[in-house]
Amino acid sequence: MFEGKTEQQAKEEILESVKVYTEKYHNQKGGGFQEGQRIPYASRVYDSAEMVNLIDSSLEFWLTAGRYTEMFEKKLADYLNVRHCSLVNSGSSANLNAFMALTSPLLGDRRVKRGDEVITVAAGFPTTVAPVIQYGAVPVFVDITIPQYNIDTSKLEDAVSDKTKAVMIAHTLGNPFDLAAVKAFCDKHDLWLIEDNCDALGSRYMINGEERFTGTIGDIGTSSFYPPHHMTMGEGGAVYTNNTLLNKIIRSFRDWGRDCICPSGKDNLCGHRFDRQYGELPLGYDHKYVYSHFGYNLKATDMQAAIGCAQLEKFPSFVEKRKHNFNRLKAALSETEDRLVLPEACENSDPSWFGFLMTCKEGVDRNKAVQYIESKGVQTRMLFAGNLIKHPCFDEMRVSGRGYRVAGDLAVTDRVMSDAFWVGVYPGMTDEMIDYMAKIIKEAINMHVEVRLNKFSDEQFSSTN
Repeated sequence: MFEGKTEQQAKEEILESVKVYTEKYHNQKGGGFQEGQRIPYASRVYDSAEMVNLIDSSLEFWLTAGRYTEMFEKKLADYLNVRHCSLVNSGSSANLNAFMALTSPLLGDRRVKRGDEVITVAAGFPTTVAPVIQYGAVPVFVDITIPQYNIDTSKLEDAVSDKTKAVMIAHTLGNPFDLAAVKAFCDKHDLWLIEDNCDALGSRYMINGEERFTGTIGDIGTSSFYPPHHMTMGEGGAVYTNNTLLNKIIRSFRDWGRDCICPSGKDNLCGHRFDRQYGELPLGYDHKYVYSHFGYNLKATDMQAAIGCAQLEKFPSFVEKRKHNFNRLKAALSETEDRLVLPEACENSDPSWFGFLMTCKEGVDRNKAVQYIESKGVQTRMLFAGNLIKHPCFDEMRVSGRGYRVAGDLAVTDRVMSDAFWVGVYPGMTDEMIDYMAKIIKEAINMHVEVRLNKFSDEQFSSTN
């Protein structure tokens, strides 16, 4: 097949074949959308560019972080307009990496120590909070608001104590939290701010007269590239910051805790590999094997990064399609506002929506409505954990009364846990799919309102006869 061809010519032939294969056998939509066809809340959107990059990387067989990783980190940093970006193997690892960076002794008096407090919310995904607990710090839970579904900033001052060191919260389903209020609070109390941006990549927020991407306003931002998210590598995540010291610490925790900044496969970039003293090691001990933190191996593969590079080229169009889908769905559901609380963007924000979150008003049974919607082929989701402290992983702490703290109550969080659900707006959805989802949601809500009214009528009839 490759006789008489150079390696580069053979490679080009393979990649051209991959392109043709992908265009023929992947993403074939057939006859378009049919009512009743399954509509997932999220799905991968890709074409031959991702597949070609993937095979290109695999043919090199470097496998671990390499040229595509460097390319992706630079491209994402450029897109977000941040100085530093580190690719990791998942969004959960990104949150772990970001939080653990705040525990570094290099941060002096501002480091987070065991027993220190971190303000967060219980209405979200557990791995925003898990690193805090696993390290031995104390999460302090604050309630949220409806219809933004983000932290209630009026409760922040009630949550702070002399042990508070950081705020770590997510932008809910693409909707930014009130960054102006949270950032002012953090500045006032000299607190770190980690923005869990895993569900909000591409969202923007106007602060101090400047529109910036979410994830870049706090000290550290995180992203996820799991298939349902705004872009995908299959698995993958990123940690980004403008703080050079934090970046050094993030890289150290990601790469086994080592002190050396040389990337894999490269040695002695600093020119001091064998002439320094570290800890109580012998003078000149190989810097490649000096450890300044108790770290992890959180790196992604170069094959994942290769897919991410192709996804980044499409990403601005993904954001615009999510906005379009969200706006179309909200317009179609406007007549349900007497039965549903529809989502609203945070003031001064331009969300890159991850999902369309609704809360059932009194008289509408969320569980029955969701079961009807699912039966018609539309996939739904709850707001992740709902109220995290209600879950079995908190049983031991709940019984002992130690390990976490609640500032005030979580009444709105509990309401969302009981009455809210969401559907997707991912960029692979067509207008026909959006319109069908709206139709089914309206049927579900109307059906259960009618049941409630019929019950009322029956009671009224029996009482007057």
